[in-house]
Order: sequence, then C-alpha cells, then structure tokens
Amino acid sequence: MSDPLAEVVTLLQRQASFSKQVSAAGTWRAHRTETGRPFYCVILEGSCCLEVLNQPSLILQKGDFVLIPDAWDFSMSSLPPSESIHFNTLPVMISEGVFRLGRQEGKAEVEVLLGHIHFASPDAALLVSLLPQLLLARGENRLSTLVQLIVDETRDKRPAREVILPRLLEVMLIEALRSSSAIATSAGLLRGLADERLAAAIRQIHKAPAKKWTVELLAKEAALSRSTFFERFRMATGVAPIEYLLAWRMALAKKMLQYKEGNVAEVAERVGYGSASAFSVAFTRYVGIPPAHYAQSINL
Repeated sequence: MSDPLAEVVTLLQRQASFSKQVSAAGTWRAHRTETGRPFYCVILEGSCCLEVLNQPSLILQKGDFVLIPDAWDFSMSSLPPSESIHFNTLPVMISEGVFRLGRQEGKAEVEVLLGHIHFASPDAALLVSLLPQLLLARGENRLSTLVQLIVDETRDKRPAREVILPRLLEVMLIEALRSSSAIATSAGLLRGLADERLAAAIRQIHKAPAKKWTVELLAKEAALSRSTFFERFRMATGVAPIEYLLAWRMALAKKMLQYKEGNVAEVAERVGYGSASAFSVAFTRYVGIPPAHYAQSINL
C-alpha cells in the first residue's frame, strides 16, 4: 500500500545542518530569526518556554519533543518568560557541541538536545506546506533516543556518518509526524491522513499519480459525495483535491528530472500527461521554466 507520509519525508531529502546539547540555569532567553530551516528539540531535564511567531506560547517539560518544519522567528526561555522581547542570552561553549545559557555556575536547571535539518529537495517549500506548522509530542521515549543518536552521530565523525545521518533524520521525522498531537489541530497532510475517508483518496493519488483523477473519482474512493469530499478535503489539508494532485505530480516530476529518471516525454507519461507538450505547458505554468530547462539548471 502506498504511504503518502513516508513518500513526502523521503522526497524532502533531509540532511543534518547541525545539532547540539544546551544546558541552562537562572534567567535566559535564546531568540533566533532563521531562514526557514526546520528546527527540532527534545527536553531532557527541567522545563522552559517556547514562543513561535503566530503560535501560542508553549511550556515544554521533560520528555517533550518539538518539530518546526519551517522555523523563521522563535525563542526559548526560562520560566517565567522575560517580558522584554529584546532580551537575548549569548550561549557559552563548554566543549564541541555543548553550550550553556544563563547562569554559568551550579547545576543546570534545563537540558535540551536541539538541531536544524536541511531539506535538499528543490520542492521543499511545497512539501513542507503539507506538514503542520508546529508539532509537539509528549512522553515519546523513542524520539528522545533518536535525537540523542543524531547528536552523537553529528558530533562523532565516525565512518559512514553521511549514510547514517539522513536515515536517522528520516526515522525521526516520521516518528514525530505520526505521534504528534498537531494532527488534530493544523491543516495539512497529517490531518488528511487522520481522516479515514480522505486517507483512502490520498493514498490512491500517491499510488497512481498518472491516473486521470477527477474530484468525482476521488470522492468515490472516499465513499463521499462530491461536494462533501471537496469541502472536507480542503478543510483538512488546506488545499483543494486537484491542487494537491497537481502539487504531488509536480513534486514527482521535479525529482525525476533532477535525478535523470527519464526524458521529458517519459516523465510526462509517469505523472499523468498524455503528451510531452501538455506536460511542458503545465510544468512551465507551475514552476516558471520549461522542464528541459529545469533539468539542465538543477544539475549544473
């Protein structure tokens, strides 16, 4: 059976940017304005506050795991959080990959493992848009173990590190996505898959992207009326059914062109277009350049 969640995570082409262990004591606040890099952390000891732009503040406690697939503006701080948004604490490096925030002497009150991921896919923005804006998983020991393995693997330059890290990140992402409470609250692929009726249609899209799908056919797969299916799909995933189908076809086409998995005509057929010209028109409208030019530019 096709697994849309696994396919999206795999297509993201995850790579580790960096990871580190941070301890803190006293009053502290670490504010970051990133360039859309995915951020993750797990609380090993203590508690702290997480504030993410356009999201309610969260009190994180021991065992909590957070993933922000598209982190732009966020901060972590001691409790209670500082009223000053300009307050920012510079970390002190204790050793390679180990940092301390706030009061330097005495026992740490908070210990966190955190890191960033780099999505190498040329279609990362589209794929990330299918995921929740913020994921919180509580009491998932498997996630804590995976993050620790990622930190260890990042820090220790052992043989086959470049092979191991992407696989650990893939497992961590899938584990986080399927265990997150964000499924019920944030529109996206997870919420669509959590709906048994919609999941049946989404799996069919992923299983047979080249099929001549219509809203009526997809509604039949979901055992819903056309109007009910359309509205339910849009509310759950944030996009209309045919928009999702087009986005997935284009994501697959980009991947095939990037890795030279066929010429333009072959790619067109595999993603559901009757001719190379029809595919070229659709691809150019969606991506901004013809598929042949895209294939050349991505492989320069």
